[in-house]
Amino acid sequence: MADDSKINLYNSQDFLIDDRIAHVIKDVTHIMVRSLQKKLNDYDVPFSHWAILRILWKQDGMSQRELSTKAGVMEPTTANIVQQMEVKGHITRRYLGSNKRKRHVFLTKQGKHLEHQLVPLAEDVNKIATRGISKKELKLLRSTMIKMIKNLDDKS
Repeated sequence: MADDSKINLYNSQDFLIDDRIAHVIKDVTHIMVRSLQKKLNDYDVPFSHWAILRILWKQDGMSQRELSTKAGVMEPTTANIVQQMEVKGHITRRYLGSNKRKRHVFLTKQGKHLEHQLVPLAEDVNKIATRGISKKELKLLRSTMIKMIKNLDDKS
């Protein structure tokens, strides 16, 4: 039986050396997300909830529209995720002031507490992923990726 926990790197890591950078980035992202999701499963937190929690831990009380923009997902998707998170008791939604069309999303005590449980899991995945890579190489990787993001943002 094949080990599904390992990504198929085209049966040869040499192939990745000449592969397009977008493909390599996609593969790294895929395996990092999958690795984190396995850890999040122990807390019954889907990766989509993780993405929303990370945003709210930094800025609680955002509108669903603001949350959609920050998360980079469509508003109906965010509404669905937020509804699921509310059922789990991680967040609550409420109106602020007289505007009854704009609901804001707030972490519950349980949602806030998850930060202390889940962030170390992500840090662990990052630690594993960067094993054997020097601080200098990581700094260069980060700055290069940020330049790529800016380049693509300027062109879109």
